[in-house]
Amino acid sequence: MMRLPWFDYRAPATLAEAARILAGEGASAAILAGGTDLLANMKRRQQTPRTLVALRRIAELRELGVDANGVRLGSAVTLARLATDAAIRTDHCALAQAAAQVATPHLRAMGTLGGNLCLDTRCSYYNQTEEWRRAIGYCMKRDGETCWVATASRRCLAVSSTDTAPALIALGARVRLVSREGEREIALAELYRNDGIDYLTRRPDEILAEVWLPRCMGWKSTYWKLRRRGSFDFPLLGVAAAVRTAADGTVLDARLVLGAVSSHPLGVDTAALVGRRLDDDAIAELAERAESRAKPMDNADMEYRWRKEVVADFVGFALRELRGEDLRAERLRYARYLP
Repeated sequence: MMRLPWFDYRAPATLAEAARILAGEGASAAILAGGTDLLANMKRRQQTPRTLVALRRIAELRELGVDANGVRLGSAVTLARLATDAAIRTDHCALAQAAAQVATPHLRAMGTLGGNLCLDTRCSYYNQTEEWRRAIGYCMKRDGETCWVATASRRCLAVSSTDTAPALIALGARVRLVSREGEREIALAELYRNDGIDYLTRRPDEILAEVWLPRCMGWKSTYWKLRRRGSFDFPLLGVAAAVRTAADGTVLDARLVLGAVSSHPLGVDTAALVGRRLDDDAIAELAERAESRAKPMDNADMEYRWRKEVVADFVGFALRELRGEDLRAERLRYARYLP
């Protein structure tokens, strides 16, 4: 049985109080929301914070508000709520689809939006028991000096496995970060670095308090996920796509973001789509570009060369769905792509 290490537990009632505690504790503190990722990491001794600052008592972080300007999502809104909220499902479909495909119903009821956005990067050499990692001499991400995925690499190649981040970036999301010193707002894409260890630009004293989504008038979005099993698994590939079209079907704007193929959500240039219809040639061109951009490594489930090859297929699925095709059967049969 893996047991949690000893820690102090703080449960502030306000965001300001939580920020003061984080400022006082420094890097030895960790934020606890749903705990579905953090507590498992603590049991494996991948993270050993001295103090946990729980956010569950802070009411404003559980708010979900819709107004004329867009949607404001508190970081402690659960994934289950995002997956079932009528406004999110209608106007920000990619987010609802991404949230609905995280883990299991029990974990979605506990897991939060902020927790999924700040999800620790994953690697087959890192996500093991402490005894297993000690036996190989640990790795660069925790306690060691070598990246066992690519031993000559100067940086950690652990993979970003958040489902909601690609969807939200495709939807143009921004996030509000709060600390004792004040607050700042940035585009969600700016929250991430392409580094398996230092993967967030959020400072240790900052709390990801809120996600803001602009109105999506004229936009359609979708999220496709590849995983070994039909539930519970982290993504082998995530594809989030959003397009805004004119009445005649011409693409006015488009966004495409890949997950689980890099240490950060990977945006793909979609400029070639603008001014064109989503015909087969346009879709094939963007799918090929996305496949060339994807950089899956040999540190996750399945063979990494195959994972790169299927990027084009899943980008094609996403864009065909956005042009109006009914691909529900393909969603149910995606496991046929597993070799």
